[in-house]
Order: sequence, then structure tokens, then C-alpha cells
Amino acid sequence: QVQLVESGGGLVQAGGSLRLSCAASGGTFSRYAMGWFRQAPGKEREFVAAISSSGLGTYYGDSVKGRFTISRDNAKYTMYLEMNSLKPEDTAVYYCAAQYGSLRARPSEYAYWGQGTQVTVSS
Repeated sequence: QVQLVESGGGLVQAGGSLRLSCAASGGTFSRYAMGWFRQAPGKEREFVAAISSSGLGTYYGDSVKGRFTISRDNAKYTMYLEMNSLKPEDTAVYYCAAQYGSLRARPSEYAYWGQGTQVTVSS
């Protein structure tokens, strides 16, 4: 199986930017489709973005389209989430996830998860 570790979270002002990273180990990274999810206090885990194993296919949740960009570097065993024009409602713990299959948007369809990284956007 693959182990995943997120990093890059922090506190930013509304309108600012952050880049999250997800480092993978213990598996064949290039064979996994990957995704980002987020969970705010008192809310269900929400789909943010997904990327195919090759990096050629991407899919975004409606709330982040046009603002966030998912990417991956298979040579570095790392996935990224570029977050721009951040809003207070983007505040959440962001999780990296992996599964051996095609693009998916439901948390239950992902087998492997990181520990999460906190993103806080102030007004």
C-alpha cells in the first residue's frame, strides 16, 4: 500500500494563495489516481479535485473550479494543489487520498488517506 503525507497548510488572508503537497511512499505512485478532499468543522468531507494516474485527466468540485489546480509529478512521487483567490469558506482540513482506479469523487472510493493539513483563510 501507499503512505501519504500532506504539507503546506497554514493561515492566509482572503484573496491569497497556498500550495499544498502530498508526498507518497511505499507504493507505485504512478499507478494511483489521486484526490484532494476537505472537511470543515461540523461538515461532511467534501470533494475538491481529482487527477488520473498519468496526470492528464483532472476533475474539480464546483466550489473550487477556476481557483484551484491539481497536478502531480510522478518522478517526485508528489501531488499538489495550487489554491488561489482563497475565501474564508475554503477553511478546512485538507486531505490527500489515493486509489487504484479511474477518476473518482466520493471519499468512500478512496483506499488510502493522509493525515490532513489545516488551511485557514481569514477575512
